[in-house]
Amino acid sequence: MFMEKSAIDTGPNIFPGPSLELQNFNWQVSSNRQAHHTDKFSSQNLICRRGQPFFVLMTFNRKFGSGDDLSFTVLTGPAPSESAKTKAVFPLSSGTNSGGWSARLENNNNNNLAVAISSPANAPIGLYTLNLQISSQGSVSSLKLGTFMLLFNPWQQADSVFMGNHAEREEYVQEDAGIIFVGSTNRISMVGWNFGQFEDDILSISLAILDRSLNYRRDAATDVARRGDPKYVCRVLSAMINSNDDNGVLAGNWSGDYTGGRDPRNWNGSVEILKEWKRTGFRPVRFGQCWVFAGTLNTVMRSLGIPARVITNFNSAHDTDRNLSVDVYYDSMGNPLDKGSDSVWNFHVWNEAWFVRTDLGPSYSGWQVLDATPQERSQGVFQCGPASVIAVKEGDVNLDFDMPFVFSEVNADRTTWIEDPSNGTQRKNSVDPRSVGRYISTKAVGSNSRVDVTEKYKYPEDSSMERQVFQKAMGKLKPNASFGPTSSRGMEREEREPSISGKFKVMGVLAVGKEVDLALILKNLTTDVKTVTVNMTAWTIVYNGTLVHEVFKDSITVSLDPEEETQHPVKIPYARYDKYLKADNMIRITAVCQVPDEDEVVVGRDVILDNPTLTLEVMDQAHVKKPAIVRMLFSNPLDQPVNNCVLMVEGSGLLLGNLKIDVPALGPKERSRVRFEILPTRSGTKQLLADFSCNKFPAIKAMLPIDVAE
Repeated sequence: MFMEKSAIDTGPNIFPGPSLELQNFNWQVSSNRQAHHTDKFSSQNLICRRGQPFFVLMTFNRKFGSGDDLSFTVLTGPAPSESAKTKAVFPLSSGTNSGGWSARLENNNNNNLAVAISSPANAPIGLYTLNLQISSQGSVSSLKLGTFMLLFNPWQQADSVFMGNHAEREEYVQEDAGIIFVGSTNRISMVGWNFGQFEDDILSISLAILDRSLNYRRDAATDVARRGDPKYVCRVLSAMINSNDDNGVLAGNWSGDYTGGRDPRNWNGSVEILKEWKRTGFRPVRFGQCWVFAGTLNTVMRSLGIPARVITNFNSAHDTDRNLSVDVYYDSMGNPLDKGSDSVWNFHVWNEAWFVRTDLGPSYSGWQVLDATPQERSQGVFQCGPASVIAVKEGDVNLDFDMPFVFSEVNADRTTWIEDPSNGTQRKNSVDPRSVGRYISTKAVGSNSRVDVTEKYKYPEDSSMERQVFQKAMGKLKPNASFGPTSSRGMEREEREPSISGKFKVMGVLAVGKEVDLALILKNLTTDVKTVTVNMTAWTIVYNGTLVHEVFKDSITVSLDPEEETQHPVKIPYARYDKYLKADNMIRITAVCQVPDEDEVVVGRDVILDNPTLTLEVMDQAHVKKPAIVRMLFSNPLDQPVNNCVLMVEGSGLLLGNLKIDVPALGPKERSRVRFEILPTRSGTKQLLADFSCNKFPAIKAMLPIDVAE
């Protein structure tokens, strides 16, 4: 975009001297980066934020005079053009900025010129080249001044990612360590995650992710031109963090067998993943599961300047046929069946990014759901979002992007089916409209506590508004939904209230290495005697419900007097589950209870076994650029040895890269002490993360906040 040249008062220049020549160009990196809130990045280059001026100092062979003209050009992408706004030519002027690129003369002192260069608040982000053209004494010369990076600007009101609240902006843009919630509704736990968005090379890798996307490969010029829009950038990233269509960053694996890669539970953060992706020539890193995808996407969004956070949804529905019903199947013996592709995950982790929805209107701005975990294709590619959280709450499933899928994740009805083993037919057993989408959680601003954001996604269960929104969503989905036999609506048969109830109760300590001690509590809800046949199974599972191995089976028949309650012990010895427990430490136990001439009552519970404790302690006060000793303590709780022990440690601002320490094998009940050194590079409270794995415990986590003094 050309701007009117303004006359510049350059002072008297009576004797025309030699042609003007540039002798030195100073990016003033340090002061610019401080002003642009990019001083935490480890790179030495100029990194600035759009919509905000940066200041450069130019030294010439003589004083800049009235016969001299300077003009700047900025370029980004492989085919820069002014029409696509990936190129701009603008003169040095003393006027005010008109909203496009501009260069304003700040000071003309002796041979030095101070110039403020401004970018539009909607400029495409990325790596830019800055060129200078000098017209002097009838001659014209051009030179390349160098490159700089331009990022989104949450500090700038005109930017669509603007976040006005200082504390939130510090958390969602500047915080490089975080917490991800995992587990199940009755046992929510947390793991630390090192986002590390300011670590060496992470910003350039984040930009390289965009340059390897399908969109860039198809039409690079258009792709780069669209990078001014956070909605577009985030959608591309949600596709690229998984490797399914485009050799993106991470290959997903939920099989329980992680041969040829790393168990997803062993990662401590995104830095190692992103660096490995680059180091191997951009080959997918093995393996990821939902929180790994979400942690990595969070890193990339924060590094580019988009406010972002990690969200966990407990009892998350994966509805493949868009009918707002998720179907789960059992046989009459109590075995969960792998039928159909619907499922309910114990938890599922996605991201929210903060920006204005210019495409939908201001009422849908704010937090937007993005999900990099490859679950369903969207426009032919495994990508998901941005879906407005406000639109999810209001049931506006007709809006872009992937609204029906996200709405289902938090709202679907859970329909239980029983399969008849004699002929393979399925019979609907029950519909539960309340269990999906519970305790939707994120890390608090400024602390590690859990904030429940469920009310941002939906109205209270059983409220009139919640049912109203559900019906509204059903109505909008009907035209495109394929209502197969699995739809739970419109085919209700008469449902009788069950005459008995059941639940599993935990009787002992739930810990790896110990017997799992539960009781099945059955209650007769009537004034008649009831005979109940119960078939029970227990399977080790992965958190998304993938069945690993059966570890328990039992059948009993119980006679219940009127209104009697009885309990039956369920015990699973360590030897039964030892070889089949995955790093999630999850066992799913199910009982199918049958009273003659009545529908079965299905009772289920997922239990999570605790790992032994891994303790970290810093031995002395940590100071910037001074080594400090940290000690790790671990006791083997088993009556058998553990071997292949490895400790992985990382923490942004505490270590360069990560530490991998081989720990000697431990005998039964033996205790291990390992000392290692950290070298802090930045002051403030930093998070140290550790992962200890061995043949009996695939992923024991610990985190330690360390206060680093200057």
